[in-house]
Amino acid sequence: MSAPLAGVLVVDLTRALAGPHATMMMGDLGARVVKVEAPGHGDDTRGWGPPFVGDEDDRQSTYFLSANRNKESIALDLKAEADRDVLLGLVDRADVLVENFRTGVLDRLGLGIESLMERNPRLVVLSITGFGHDGPEGGRAGYDQIAQGEAGLMSLTGSGPDDPQRVGVPIGDLLAGMYGAYGVLAALLERQSTGRGQVVRTSLLSAVVGVHAFQGTRWTVAGEVGRAQGNHHPSIAPYGLFHCRDGAVQIAVGSEGLWRRLCDGFGIDPATPGLETNGDRVGNRERTIEVIEAAFADWDAEALLARLAEVGVPAGKVRTLDEVYEWDQTRSQGLLVEVDHPSLGAVTLPGPPLRFFGADGDETTHRDHAAPPLLDQHGESLRRWLEEGS
Repeated sequence: MSAPLAGVLVVDLTRALAGPHATMMMGDLGARVVKVEAPGHGDDTRGWGPPFVGDEDDRQSTYFLSANRNKESIALDLKAEADRDVLLGLVDRADVLVENFRTGVLDRLGLGIESLMERNPRLVVLSITGFGHDGPEGGRAGYDQIAQGEAGLMSLTGSGPDDPQRVGVPIGDLLAGMYGAYGVLAALLERQSTGRGQVVRTSLLSAVVGVHAFQGTRWTVAGEVGRAQGNHHPSIAPYGLFHCRDGAVQIAVGSEGLWRRLCDGFGIDPATPGLETNGDRVGNRERTIEVIEAAFADWDAEALLARLAEVGVPAGKVRTLDEVYEWDQTRSQGLLVEVDHPSLGAVTLPGPPLRFFGADGDETTHRDHAAPPLLDQHGESLRRWLEEGS
């Protein structure tokens, strides 16, 4: 299968999650990604656990495995001249360099972005920081949960205004990686006409603010401050999690037509006072929930989901992760990949979320994936490659 980024060389100087996620996305698209790690311990996430898997003397962090497929690893001490020379050899051949050091660290190592781009004017540099590289707090370290709080996301998440909660995955890191990869692709496309690279910058703060969506305009335009309100939508009702006899289901009634379908299917009067329009139902949320849950009270969840499908109301269950990965629909979308790890053997990883198709409808998705590397697994071969090409 073809790979959209085949022939693109990415030098990955990142660790933890935001940067590694961005470079993994590029690797998934066929780029050659060279992960540069500190000798001895490598990426910090190699030590993040439990869970760890494998033999006690060669244990592997499942956290590291989640963000580093389709990469080669070389261990370089960037304070040592010989190793810096190896890095510069990679930079000279690279299309993209990705870094998430705190502001000023690369300059102190003699590897400032400006000097790297002077060496290789076609280089696209992605720089990911916690709160931005400049501004009054530009030097702050970036950790996901802190960014979720500082960027307002936790104030919108939880059972209520007094119960701020973090999202269950490091969403600020992941979004920064996604925005960063998106920016790199745009810069590579522009390079086709200009012949020159450029610097792409994003941050955990920028990424989280970038997905405020209607909660952002709720404040900037309407002057309302959104607050956490549990499992129900702030602007649409009924839209959320509703209890039934043996559990709960989620429904999304996003139009008046769907409201009438729901009412017709479950014996609810659509003209119930205070519930006639979406605005009314949002304003009388507790009453709306009470009416819906009374209609669902005698239904078991599976039968209820079947009935909702029958009447045409979007609905679903809340799955645990094991249920998600065992679900036929998940597997049908290519969301699991099998790779051969050098010490663990055959392992299953969550797969890329993109699929590609030709005009004839045939799938062209790149499916040749490599396992996350051992520390310095490719150091010797990469040095040899650089020497042969010099």
